[in-house]
Amino acid sequence: MSNIYLAWLLAGLWTFAQTHCISNYTEGHSQPSPAEVLYNLPHHNIVPGNVDFTFKFYCQVSLGEARNNILFSPLSISTALSMLLLGAKHRTQSQLLSGLSFNQTEISGQEICEGFNNSLHLLNDPSNEIELNLGNALFIDEEMKPLKKFVHDAKHFYNSDISHTNFKNSEQAEEQINYYIEKKTNGQFVDVIRGLETDVSMVLVNYMFMKAYWKNPFSFKNTREDYFFVDEQTTVRVPMMFSNALYKTYNDTDLSCQLVEIPYKGTTSALFILPEPGKMKQVEDALEKGILLKWLHSVEEQRINLHLPRFTIHAKYVLRGLLRRMGITDIFTDEADLSGITGKPELKVSKAVHQVHLSVHENGTEAAAAATFDETVSNSLSPIIIFNRPFVLIISESRSNSILFMGRIINPNGTGRHY
Repeated sequence: MSNIYLAWLLAGLWTFAQTHCISNYTEGHSQPSPAEVLYNLPHHNIVPGNVDFTFKFYCQVSLGEARNNILFSPLSISTALSMLLLGAKHRTQSQLLSGLSFNQTEISGQEICEGFNNSLHLLNDPSNEIELNLGNALFIDEEMKPLKKFVHDAKHFYNSDISHTNFKNSEQAEEQINYYIEKKTNGQFVDVIRGLETDVSMVLVNYMFMKAYWKNPFSFKNTREDYFFVDEQTTVRVPMMFSNALYKTYNDTDLSCQLVEIPYKGTTSALFILPEPGKMKQVEDALEKGILLKWLHSVEEQRINLHLPRFTIHAKYVLRGLLRRMGITDIFTDEADLSGITGKPELKVSKAVHQVHLSVHENGTEAAAAATFDETVSNSLSPIIIFNRPFVLIISESRSNSILFMGRIINPNGTGRHY
């Protein structure tokens, strides 16, 4: 049986914004508003499943990892797995659908493909005020003969680049794929593919590079070194950014956590969730669609004194164990049925890798050079919110309603988990 190598690669910053659903028609007109047209686009069919998948995956990553940073992109992982649905049959298909939180009685494979296609189109829209490069690529062995329908659907629904590769020459194949990845992620990921097995016949890559700028940048001159309390026994020094400005906030007394939403330019923003000391697990255990909707409908704008650490986090996951715990098992074994790719049940996934890089700086990213504002001085009348202990990030984009990233920062000076 031949092997497929999956690589999910992310770079850049994070986004989160609440969903805006507008149901009013313009007075005197029978045509729907632009917001209504957007709300009825195909991507809305996959939003509930993608949100469920995000929290299911977070739960699996966090098991036994209470002292480690977490960082991943649910959209990247679900996009790559849904591409495999193009070729999955029978039990393999059912496991992928269930693992991705799609109910076969409520959504069809066609609707899933159209939903991801619409999301990719919205996220790659050049009119967005963020630098975003999101896409997929298939590197197929020269001797492998994929079905025309699979290649067509991969290109049509997932905008996949298709390249023929000589996997018999593993060194040359690795060089070809790594060059592609490095170029697509603006040099953030170098030499990702190493040690390809001799029987690999296809490498699937999902990549995302994103650079976003705060709507109101933090002033560099207000950043001061301060303490971050990792746990009761561990304290580290971090560069703490500061801003006195209007932010959407909410104090969830039921879950003992404070929320702050920080907008970027365009349709993205970052939601920072700060549990009270000792309440991280309580917050994590409660994470699900209902809680997210509650938070989105509860945040209100107020002026606060915000203290947020500057940090850079890297993480790498070999996903086989995580996905198997979510019920996606057959694709990694000889029981895999990916016959929709070649017409024969001869393929399985040998390795699935997910890498992420995140930088949160004064301007939004480490590469940014935006103007700063000098009026961000402390106001003694404003509430003070200090992110000086472990917190959670949920990040998404409002037009596509996509959660792009999710993470937990236990130590801003640490890396993410490397499985």
